[in-house]
Formats: sequence, C-alpha cells, structure tokens
Amino acid sequence: MPVVPFETLPDSSRVWVFGSDTLLTEEGTKLLLTGVDAHLDDWKAHGEPLTVGREWRDGRFLVVAVDQSTAGASGCSIDGLFRVLQQLERDSGANLVGGGRVFYRDNHGVVQSVSRDEVAALAKSGTITSDTVVFDTTLTDLGTWRACFERRAKESWVNELLPV
Repeated sequence: MPVVPFETLPDSSRVWVFGSDTLLTEEGTKLLLTGVDAHLDDWKAHGEPLTVGREWRDGRFLVVAVDQSTAGASGCSIDGLFRVLQQLERDSGANLVGGGRVFYRDNHGVVQSVSRDEVAALAKSGTITSDTVVFDTTLTDLGTWRACFERRAKESWVNELLPV
C-alpha cells in the first residue's frame, strides 16, 4: 500500500514542499499530478516500496510526504523524485525545484511568488507586511508542516527579509 491518503500519514513523516513560481493552468496541473502520481505509485528505496502521499494546494504547492516508519526515502530515491519533477517542470511550464522564492498570500487571498530580492521593495510599498501570510517551503516533517506551513511573516524566517 505505498500511496495512501495524505491526511492519514503520521506527523513524523518526512516532507518535501515544492512551490511553483507560477499558477499552473488546469492542463499544467493535470500533467504535473499525473506524472507525480505515476512516480509515487512505484516509488521505492533500496527495493522497498515507500508509504507515501501527496497534496496539491493553492494551485502552487506540491507536498510529498513519506512515512519513515515502514521504509525511509534514501538519497537515490529522493534524487529520482527530483529528476521526475525536473522533467515535469518542462512539460507543465512551472519551476518547482530550486529555492530562492518567497510565497505569500496577497490582499485577495491569492498566493504569489517573488524572489527573495523583491521582498524588501514589496515591504516598502506595503504589499508585504509583518502580518502578511507567508508559506514555509523549508519544513521537513509533516507535523511541523501541518502546524506552521502558513503563518504571518513576523512568525517566520521571512521576517528577516523585511526592513526594520
């Protein structure tokens, strides 16, 4: 039973959060998720199937989690996931792998993506404030993701990017 409903995975599960630099179209989303699901259906580490789930959120975030209590993802299996995502990036038109992006919810509730360098200017213009909701794509366990993925900039690492 490698692929399970995301919400049934334990908090101790290892998690990877991939944020798209652009809002995917319906076609791009379908292509991305079909490819990811095909990979996850057969995802193994050292020949052992991984118990895994995934979630697509806000048209921007792919969250993949592995229950490490049965078999843990290895370096090679993680590399395989990244290779699949890099191929799917080309096909879907989104950039998911790689950092340097800050994701925030704008005044209309839509998730936006900007480079770290753009945050200070957006803060000066009032677009991003310490109360702006931001997303932490650096989290590595599912329990923390559930508790802290979406929170105010002043409660996250993004606060360091805001002018004093």
